[in-house]
Amino acid sequence: MAEEQKIQIGNIQWFPGHMTKTKRMIQANLSLVDGVVSVLDARIPVSSCNPDLTELFQNKPFMMLLNKADMADQTITSQWVQYYRKKNIPAMAMDCLSGKGAKQFTSVIREQLLKDLLEKRKQAGMTGRPVRLMIVGIPNVGKSSFINKMAKSKRAKVEDRPGVTRTKQWVKVDEQMEFLDMPGVLAPKLDDQQVALRLAFTGAIRDQILDTETLAMLLLEYLHERYPEALKIRYKLETEKTRGDELLEEVGRKRGMLLSGGIVNTERAAITVLDDFRSAKLGKITLEKP
Repeated sequence: MAEEQKIQIGNIQWFPGHMTKTKRMIQANLSLVDGVVSVLDARIPVSSCNPDLTELFQNKPFMMLLNKADMADQTITSQWVQYYRKKNIPAMAMDCLSGKGAKQFTSVIREQLLKDLLEKRKQAGMTGRPVRLMIVGIPNVGKSSFINKMAKSKRAKVEDRPGVTRTKQWVKVDEQMEFLDMPGVLAPKLDDQQVALRLAFTGAIRDQILDTETLAMLLLEYLHERYPEALKIRYKLETEKTRGDELLEEVGRKRGMLLSGGIVNTERAAITVLDDFRSAKLGKITLEKP
């Protein structure tokens, strides 16, 4: 069953019309901004980075903002920040819901991303001009939460589902900074099986597209291999079983999710596993290392 689902995931095209429109919109508006902030999910920095977008703004100063850092493995997040900096790409970790890291953002912009530009402006006597930044990212990385945290308002619409921002909007952060918020864009097609899965695990792809139980089984297999302690603490899971279907059964049984006749309600167990992972109730977990 899991293998069947893998084939289906690989064949799905994730490029609805509004995403094509967004790419054109980004290209058309790049001349209006001084730099680009690419918001990533700290748990999956590679999978949550749309390479098509990175190509679009190659000629602009850009930085990587690893959001949802409070849900990710802190040690690995630090490795990612160093990885980008070694490639001369400014990077920082942030948690937009708690605001952790927000104060550091302005100094990264001024001292790293736009240092040269701001120096030129200073010499030309243009110090009062606000910095304009385009904010890009795939759906559900917390782009709108980041904008609202920085602007100390609810200017950007936030919902716990992918693809809510559908049009561009200017947001004034303060007298010194303005954001151009763009809709979230996934890559045109997800040929890489692992990328598709990681996006599904974190909720960047709508759950309706995929089979929830298969997804939970594959996630449990990964966690059993890399973060067995998380399963032990959350579900009292102490088992030699390694197959996803067996692990899912075990979770359902431990949680008392039984139907008549003692059959485990695996659908309910699957929803619980995915919800627990996405809300960090399983602990701070990262699915990709640099």
